[in-house]
Amino acid sequence: MDGSGGAAAVEGDLEAAEKLIMQWDSTASSAGDERMLFDGGDRSDAERFLRAVDEIRRSISEPIATGSPRRSSSSASHSSSENAIQIAMARLEDEFRNLLLTRPNEIEVDELVDLSTLSMKSSAAGEGSGDLSDAEEGGGVDGGEEHAFLSETVEGSSSSRIRRSSMQSTRSIREIDLLPSDAVDDLRSIAERMIAAGYGRECVQVYAGARKAAVDVCLRQLGVEKHSIGEVQRLEWDALEAKIRRWIRAAKICVRIVFSSERRLCDRVFDGLGITDDAPFAETVKGAAIQLFGFAEAISIGRRSPEKLFKILDLHDTISDLLPDIAAVFLSKSAESIYTQAAEILSRLAEAVRGILSEFENAVLRDPPKTPVPGGTIHPLTRYVMNYISLISDYKPTLIELIITRPSASSRFSGDDQAAVGATPPEIEFPEAENQTPLAAHLIWIIVVLEHNLENKANLYKDTALAHLFLMNNVHYIVHKVKGSPELREMIGDDYLRKLTGKFRLSATSYQRATWVKILHCLRDEGIHVSGSFSSGVSKSMLRERFRAFNAAFEEAHKTQAIWFVPDTQLREELRISISEKLLPAYRSFLGRFRQHIESGRHPEMYIKYSVEDLEMALSDFFEGCPPSLNNRRRSH
Repeated sequence: MDGSGGAAAVEGDLEAAEKLIMQWDSTASSAGDERMLFDGGDRSDAERFLRAVDEIRRSISEPIATGSPRRSSSSASHSSSENAIQIAMARLEDEFRNLLLTRPNEIEVDELVDLSTLSMKSSAAGEGSGDLSDAEEGGGVDGGEEHAFLSETVEGSSSSRIRRSSMQSTRSIREIDLLPSDAVDDLRSIAERMIAAGYGRECVQVYAGARKAAVDVCLRQLGVEKHSIGEVQRLEWDALEAKIRRWIRAAKICVRIVFSSERRLCDRVFDGLGITDDAPFAETVKGAAIQLFGFAEAISIGRRSPEKLFKILDLHDTISDLLPDIAAVFLSKSAESIYTQAAEILSRLAEAVRGILSEFENAVLRDPPKTPVPGGTIHPLTRYVMNYISLISDYKPTLIELIITRPSASSRFSGDDQAAVGATPPEIEFPEAENQTPLAAHLIWIIVVLEHNLENKANLYKDTALAHLFLMNNVHYIVHKVKGSPELREMIGDDYLRKLTGKFRLSATSYQRATWVKILHCLRDEGIHVSGSFSSGVSKSMLRERFRAFNAAFEEAHKTQAIWFVPDTQLREELRISISEKLLPAYRSFLGRFRQHIESGRHPEMYIKYSVEDLEMALSDFFEGCPPSLNNRRRSH
């Protein structure tokens, strides 16, 4: 075939291509309104259309040889081809949008939640979740209360910058297919033509608009709401706590499943087509990511109060676990600001944790003595503080990294603290052991200031014996909580634990001395024996007075101290046994020596009111926290 014949054939192919394009002009042809080319069914029309686009593009880009018959009509031909390309691009844009809007796979958020709870560790490690709850009730600093906290530990390994081809090395990422493979292939075919024809920006805008809407729907289903920083910080703590729990779940799903799957889809559609810097992906998810992490940012710069510590630690652990995944997903320059934002939030959360711990220590020290707790039982502050630091010990791995300075002598009492506790700082012994971590030092310091505060509260009791009982109950509770937590016991150390044990035992001894020395004093022989008397050498009047004094003192102690409360059953029984071991032998001996002197006189029942067994039974009323029934326990003699 000669040159003119070949040119004619090319000209014919071009005209056929242009004619085919015009048939699918959505503004001029009813065929364009009836169905879409890329509808997931017969692909022959779509393939012919793409070949026509390729033919026209070649005709525009190929130079026309000098002397060619086409040269004289090249201007008109070029204009016709340009017009056909514009119509084709408009059509492809519609097709691109339709694929994105009509072909997505059905994604159930509940299924994503199930995926997010999968262990991200190696198969040998098993699942990494832990649950800690404390059912004890009690008040707390600033009206706070104990809570049950759930913390998940999910590990993933990744460098801060990972090649896209190796993104799957971050084991925690779980990519899902957002569109069927055939639809993705069609999207890529269309994108390739639009970008080659200079319509890359329009293609990216259509893609980002459609996928951004899908991502926003997913965020709403996961409970991620649009809140300003001010709105988040004005929320009541109960509402905020619930939102933090939802956010932790949503963040794991968004980063590890939703955002990573969007990146995968974007790569399959655009990778290698000349779109620089991941613009489609960045435009799709950046707004959602900023909204997602904006909530955590608001928490990180919010007001610091003790009850927020554990949720802030949960947030910190979540973002720390997610950071390698964030680095893997948001690895381009256009999206790396998300990684930077997350890293800055992590740093601020760490600072918030340190500030909250310091604030908690000060709050424990400053908690004012108000009214004594009835019966000398465990103070709500003691329960709150010990449950609080038990939970702190549960976050030991994180806190050992975050708490890097000890409570220094100069910082232990600020000006406000001194004003609260007196003109001069109180003398508080602070044991510091070798190889003690800064976190352990802070926990011991919290117990030290709690003890100091309890001593101030003990001064509210008018009865010295009750003040000692109060200190015994509270220090015993501290020891019990430390022994009940292996992590806490390890950090507190056995040396300090022995000191605490010695303190509550000393308080128990001081209580007994304050109450029972006076009662036992009534059973002494001194003053009863009268030398030279014809009445067997015993002063009956003095003996009657001793029995009367003993009865009155014991009845007063019984009436009063039955209402006092020792909540720990073992401690309560040990205290009763200790009392009985001193009281009952002394009373039995006194009664044995002098009973006949009273019984030989008038109305002996007025003086010998109780048997040894009566006293033993009465002691079982002590420290029960309810009124006694002594008269019902007495037996007739």
